[in-house]
Amino acid sequence: MDPVLALAGFGVGVVVGLTGMGGGALMTPILVLAFGVPPLAAVSSDLAASAVMKPFGGFVHARHGTVNWSLVRWLCLGSVPAAFLGVLLTRLLGQAHEVQKAVQLALAVALVLAAVGLVVKAYVGSRRAGAGRPEASARSIVVRPLPTALLGATGGLVVGLTSVGSGSLIIVVLLALYPSLRANDLVGTDLVQAIPMVAAAALGHAFFGDLRLDLAAAVLIGSVPGVILGSRLSSRAPGGFVRAALIVVLLASALKLFGVANAYVIGVPAAVALVAVAIAARRRIGERHRAASGDVVRREEAPIPG
Repeated sequence: MDPVLALAGFGVGVVVGLTGMGGGALMTPILVLAFGVPPLAAVSSDLAASAVMKPFGGFVHARHGTVNWSLVRWLCLGSVPAAFLGVLLTRLLGQAHEVQKAVQLALAVALVLAAVGLVVKAYVGSRRAGAGRPEASARSIVVRPLPTALLGATGGLVVGLTSVGSGSLIIVVLLALYPSLRANDLVGTDLVQAIPMVAAAALGHAFFGDLRLDLAAAVLIGSVPGVILGSRLSSRAPGGFVRAALIVVLLASALKLFGVANAYVIGVPAAVALVAVAIAARRRIGERHRAASGDVVRREEAPIPG
């Protein structure tokens, strides 16, 4: 067992538990680039590890009530058969790397759009909160069955082809269909729906003999405690913190899919994270200042006893 690989699995597990995404977009490139694993073996081993890892994170979110089970059912109705179909298409396409490249580029664009959507969502959410209209919870969302199942099928097909998108692509889907869903519920629902989808894709690869159990086991040793830790943070953390983490991982995943150098993959999201922290800190200071000013005004306006 490679301890460095287990440590990498722990880091990816924390990211997956915290944001519901990043597994395929992070772990597969790490296996290929850092450990010299053949791409097909990396894809199948990552999928197998995700199929075991994600239930731990999903269980934490389910206990805290941040899962919309109706959404999960309709997403899985489309994603599970499509994921297995994606694996079959991979075998039929053979060395047609241009097809997978086109899919990855399209996914990268979608991830950037999702990051922009989260920024807009944060702005709209702050205005709604100021007007006394908070974000909707997981249980109050009205599910749209047919679009949800169709877009789940799209996500499953991409996962079967590339191993990327079990979390990130469905995050995009959920943001587009249910913009009022809270960030915590978005992550919890996404984590749970991904379990049967990645399991179907992993079974497809195992059927064709691509799976390497030694790699999957090494990743799992680190990723299982990582995803539990990340999920506990995500289910309890403020929505703004989870949203900021989602934006950072979306951008990092998109840059990696675009083929950008690793330095930029790390640097650009880190810079965005620093700006987000600075903005949040400034907003928090402003809120405290306004609250303190309001207390002073109320004390001055209070009637003098006697």
